[in-house]
Formats: sequence, C-alpha cells, structure tokens
Amino acid sequence: MTANLFAWSLSQARAPAPAVGKAAVSAATERITAARTEREQRRVAGALRELGLRTGDRIAIVASPSPAYLAATLGALRSRIVPVILNASLTAAEQSALLADAEPERVLRDADLTALLDGPEADIADVPLARPMLYTSGTTGTPKGVWSGVLAEADARALAREEQELWGFAPDDVLLLMSPLHHSVSIRFAAGVLLAGGDVVLATPFDAGRVCRAVVDECPTVAFATPAHLHRLFELPELPPLDSFRLLAHAGAPCPEHVKRRALDAFPEDSVWEFYGSTEGQFTACSPADWLERPGTVGRARPGRRIEVDDGGMVWCHVPPYARFEYWRDPHKTAATWNGDAFTVGDLGRLDRDDFLYLDGRRDDLIISGGVNVYPLEVERVLLAHPKVHDAAVFGVADARWGQRVCAAVVTEIEIEELDSWLRSKVAPYKRPKSLVPVDAIPVTTTGKLRRADLGVAFGLEG
Repeated sequence: MTANLFAWSLSQARAPAPAVGKAAVSAATERITAARTEREQRRVAGALRELGLRTGDRIAIVASPSPAYLAATLGALRSRIVPVILNASLTAAEQSALLADAEPERVLRDADLTALLDGPEADIADVPLARPMLYTSGTTGTPKGVWSGVLAEADARALAREEQELWGFAPDDVLLLMSPLHHSVSIRFAAGVLLAGGDVVLATPFDAGRVCRAVVDECPTVAFATPAHLHRLFELPELPPLDSFRLLAHAGAPCPEHVKRRALDAFPEDSVWEFYGSTEGQFTACSPADWLERPGTVGRARPGRRIEVDDGGMVWCHVPPYARFEYWRDPHKTAATWNGDAFTVGDLGRLDRDDFLYLDGRRDDLIISGGVNVYPLEVERVLLAHPKVHDAAVFGVADARWGQRVCAAVVTEIEIEELDSWLRSKVAPYKRPKSLVPVDAIPVTTTGKLRRADLGVAFGLEG
C-alpha cells in the first residue's frame, strides 16, 4: 500500500458518515471497558430488584444501541432475569404484537435504560445465568420466542466456557461491535469479551466509514461481520491496516466465494473464521485452513456437539443440556424441532466423510437479506391486509450487496407508489419489498403451488 493511497483512504474513512434514509448515521463510536460495564451491570441489577423483579421474570428491551443497552442486558442475565430483546426498528404494531406475546414485567426504552444506571449496586453472578429471549420467524412466518429459561449455575458456566474456549476471549481483546444489539451473536461476543476483561467498541448501526475509523483509532482484535458487512467494506477504495485482528468471525448468510477469499487476503493469516448457527443455537465453526481445503464448507460441529443429516437432507445438531431451548408457549413447534437431544431449524445440507458440513438450502422460502431473516408469509399477510390488494407473493432476488433483496408481486387496484407508502407504516425497513411488481395474477404450478424460487426470473428481476 503506498503512502498516498493510505492517506487518501483515511481521508475517506474520516469523512462524515453518509445519510441513511432521512437521518445521518452518527460518526461516533464508544469504547466500553470491562470495569465500567461491571459497575453499570451491578447498578442495573440493583435497580431491577428495587422494581420488584425476581428470578425468571422477563423485561423487554426496545432501544437504540448504547452502553446502557449492554449493561441492562448483561446485568439482567447475571441476575436471573431474562431480557426479551426486540428490534427497535419494528413498527409500533409489530412491537405491540410481540410484547403481547412475551408479556414482560417491564418494557424498557432508551430513557428507562439510562435510569437503571442510577440504581444501587447489587451482587451479580460471574457469568450470565440465562440466554436472552429473541424472536425468530419460522416457515409459517409467525414470530416465535426462543426461550431457554434460567439455567442452573453449572450449566451457565459450561455455556460461558464453551464460548470462551472456542473463540479464546482474553483480557487484551477489543471487540469491534458493528451488528445490531438485538442479534444474538452481538450479545454473545460482547459478553464473552467483557467477562474475560476486554473492551467493546460500540460501532452500530453499521457504516463502512465509521468501521474503518474505529479500526484505525481503537485497534480491535475481534469482530463479527455478516457477508453484507464485508461486501460493503470491500467496496471502499482502500482499507486501513487490519493487522490488529486475531479473529474476524462471519456468519448470518451464505458467504459468496469471492467475498470469502477477499476477506482471507485482507485480514491477518488464520484470523477469518466462519460459523453456522441460528437464534435457536449454534452448530459449527470453520477455521481458515479448513475452508481453504474444502471451499464452501461451514465447518464441523462445535466442541461438545454432533451434526447429522437425515435421509431428507435435514441438518440436526446434538447439543449438551445447557444448549436446550423451547419455542415460547408453542409446545407443538418445540416438539417438531427436537428429536431427543438434537434440534433442527429446517436447513438442508450434507456431510463429507470427515464430517464437514455443506449447506444446500435454507428453510423453505426464507429470504436472507444483509444477514437478517425475512419470512415471505409475514410480509404477505401485511400486503393482503390492504383492502385493494387481492393477491401477493413475496420472494427473494439475488443481490450483490445484500445477498438477497426482498421483492413482491401484487394483484392490486392501486398505484404501486401508494402501496409502497402504505407499507412504510406497517413493515420494518429490512422486511419491506424493494421492488413491487404489479401483475394480473400470481403464477402457480399446475397443482396450484407457488414456486417462489422462479418468480425473480419470471418477472425479469434476475437472470
């Protein structure tokens, strides 16, 4: 890298962050030390006790990313209180539906989280005693809470130890946190680094320029990224030096081979790891050497777990007791997901003779856009709620930046612009169709089945 190129690169990275929608992304990052958040978590624990919360109670967190958000989440978990973490960008109607389902004792927003930091310090466990409850949609499109309850202390310690041993979190680690805090991986990695005595640099929501500034200013050693994050970073004219990293973990969507190879070239040797998991639980980890030897694999089962693929190609993961979960108030779905000590999230794959896993497909109809799951039926239900929409089909189309973008074909009497405007108050931005195609009828097979995989080509949205 020449001096001129590097200087130009930094001038680009230090430029004001571009606008996103109507608001500009803040250029600020904030470094959170283990000592600071430990005090804040104790205050959160004290405040929650003063509010009358007890073991197994649920609090909902619907807020913007901040040190208080992390302190509230971890302080609750270390006090046997389960945070229900919701995406703050959901519409009011979407939030209300999830809150009605979760029935938390308290709903905490930005001001509430700040107030918790004024609580009296209280004792907390040295590891999280629960997993956050997060909502994930299934193939039915109905959001489901993933619930693990409060863990026995031995199980909680085993869970924390598994993460620490796999990723090697240490006191000198600095985590660059650029994914939303309502993602399970953000909380897992932040907890692991902070409990090890390291620091967290909060740089979310993601902005490529801000991430580059944070790399230069904070010298992070650990980060998690989705393939969409990597793609946007590699669109920059030049990257800052990345030699501070010992671990760049990526997951959340299939990673295009050209993006993976670019990451392997850009980051230090042996630092780029991949893992395969879901909100429900974790399956595999893949080292750089293993991927280079077997391009396309997502690795082998994590330590203490075992992967198998049934005759129908469904991927199952046998897990230890501390990794069990259920779907909140849905025993039927829970039973269908488990077979003994193994669970599935409906993904299809295959194992080679050395037990390396290759994924062949995702859940039926699932769209993964920027590492976030979008379920067509959920969006279709909103579209069909409009009195002048008579039919709709939501589907994904390949997209170089996002992996897939959400599209919809609609049979409607109104102008597409009017329908798009109506959707803005009904559906969160990441779910909202980027292309609305007016059609006379939704094409189906001779047996009346909708083949979403064919719709992008049928409507001229992909070749």
